Amino acid sequence: MELLFAGMTPILVGLLVIILSSLKQINEYERGIQFTFGKFSGILKPGWRIVLPVFQTWQKVDIRTKVVEEPDQEVITKDNVSTKITAVIYYKITDAQKAILEVENFYWAVSQLAQTTMRNVIGEVTLDQLLTQRHELAVKIRDIVEKSAGLWGLDVSSVELKDIKLPESMVRTMAKQAEAEREKRATIINSEGEVIASKNLAVAAKTMSGIPGALHLRTLNSINDISSDQSNTVVFAIPLEILHALEGFKKK
Repeated sequence: MELLFAGMTPILVGLLVIILSSLKQINEYERGIQFTFGKFSGILKPGWRIVLPVFQTWQKVDIRTKVVEEPDQEVITKDNVSTKITAVIYYKITDAQKAILEVENFYWAVSQLAQTTMRNVIGEVTLDQLLTQRHELAVKIRDIVEKSAGLWGLDVSSVELKDIKLPESMVRTMAKQAEAEREKRATIINSEGEVIASKNLAVAAKTMSGIPGALHLRTLNSINDISSDQSNTVVFAIPLEILHALEGFKKK
């Protein structure tokens, strides 16, 4: 460096120092906001840019998508159930000028706006709606946040309700309710099965009563099934028709 400046006049050295100190590097994922005498004078695009010392200032803005997590936000539903919700917001800067000039700190502004909107939206629904309509509520929150954030040069691509924490007492109550619902369904299914079985038995009984000898064949079939196990004791009931027939033989 000394050899470089050795053959140069002080004026040239001063100019070179000023030029080198004026060079600013802006990466591809950044934009620069330039001010001249305190007034906005332009957007600096990626590459090496010159910002004159003293006369000009500048500020970098990262335009990549940002992920902001809002952990354990205390909210109260319409039916007065207190819950804690973790939300995640995805947004990016589409207008670097507005992001710097229209709001003091867009990071903090988006976070506070999302928290307030989430409390307002969830306060309008019941706990059941919160648990079953999570996606629809997240879309509604995103749309509301997008309206205000758009004025700041921001584009909110998505809002996700990551986790919903309920009080322990509410968790136990819901578990009991779910168990009662399962028992109710099981009882209904069993009763429906009994109704179908009784109808089938009624049809079978009507069929056997209308066909002579069908009942005797069914009785003999049952006896055959039971007699396959020698440990069973079979008490056979003789049909009245046979007893009447035997009485007729005795009278003769």
